[in-house]
Amino acid sequence: MLLMLATGFITLSMPAEVGPRFFHQFGFIHIFSFLAIFGVPTAYFAARRRYIRVHRFAMIWLYVGGILIAGAFAFSPGRMLHKWLFG
Repeated sequence: MLLMLATGFITLSMPAEVGPRFFHQFGFIHIFSFLAIFGVPTAYFAARRRYIRVHRFAMIWLYVGGILIAGAFAFSPGRMLHKWLFG
């Protein structure tokens, strides 16, 4: 969980290269960074307080939004990972 939180903060310093930009560097992909920044502490503190349903919901949304959807956007044409993988 700490790596996911650290990645959320690190990606905020990366400018958006594809699509519209907001506030000079943020794009739509940065929404998933904020998802990680707010979702990881929510899941952690819910688990500490034994709120299993809240923890489960937060972890599912972190996985779906932060890994599956953001990963799909990261491999879209015009992005660096797409260039690395497909040339």
